[in-house]
Formats: sequence, structure tokens, C-alpha cells
Amino acid sequence: MNSVELIGRLTRDPEVRYTSGSQMAVASFTIAIDRPQRQDGGEKQTDFPRITVFGRQAETCEKYLKKGRMVAIQGRIQTGSYTNKNGDTVYTTDVVANRVEFIDWGNQNGQGSQGYGQNQGGYSAPQAQSAPAQSQAPAQDDDMPDSFEAIDEDVPF
Repeated sequence: MNSVELIGRLTRDPEVRYTSGSQMAVASFTIAIDRPQRQDGGEKQTDFPRITVFGRQAETCEKYLKKGRMVAIQGRIQTGSYTNKNGDTVYTTDVVANRVEFIDWGNQNGQGSQGYGQNQGGYSAPQAQSAPAQSQAPAQDDDMPDSFEAIDEDVPF
């Protein structure tokens, strides 16, 4: 089985190129993923896997993703190699994404944040339909497991 799921922040804006034959879009970018902290308090470590996305999803990534945005990636590992101009063989490992989910839309410093549902450079995300909390709640609280609590606020998506 070759399956990968990652969550991280883009280290740079996606770069898109098009294949010569079919003119299919190919986007590539890297994300920063923190490794879990060790028990002994060792130094924090981060991985920077390269992500490759194909087709319309690649064009969507180019249009809406920017450096610093958090994404979830689902895909597979692919290894390869090429010979550089010095004649050395360079080995590569990429994550080929078949699904990219945008986890946040806003900038990271909190100024001018573009929340979900606001205009994103010509793209308008669907607005959440809000209904009174009373109509959403079950008829009896006895049906709800003890570990769940009812909330009276709107869901942000």
C-alpha cells in the first residue's frame, strides 16, 4: 500500500508548468511539517516534502494557494532519479497528491484575514446556511451520548 496524508504550510507559492503533449497542468510546491517533539526535549525538527499535483487541481492550487497557507494533502510517494549537468545521479522523492484541501484562507498575521465565504480574488466560497440552534438540536437531550455537548453557536462551514 502506498498512501500518504500530510498537513503543513506552504513554504513558497505553487509553480505550475504544462506538459508538452497534452498541455496538462502540473503544480509543485513544498510544505513544512513539524516532527513530533521527542520526550528528551530534543531540538524541534521539520520536514519539507515536495508535493506534485496534476490537472485542474494543479490550476486551482496555483490560483488560491500562497506561501504560509495550511493544506491537507492525500496522495502517494513516488521516487525517481535524473542526471544533473555535472553527470551526477540525483534521487528524488515526491508526494503525488490526488487530493488537496485548503485548511485556511487568511494570512498568518491576522490583518485582512480572508475567512471562508469571503471573496478570494474572483472566487466566492459558498456561504454557510445558518439556522436557529433550537431547530438543529435533537428533540430530547437523552438521545445524546454523555461525551457530547450541545453547542449554541453557528458552525463556521
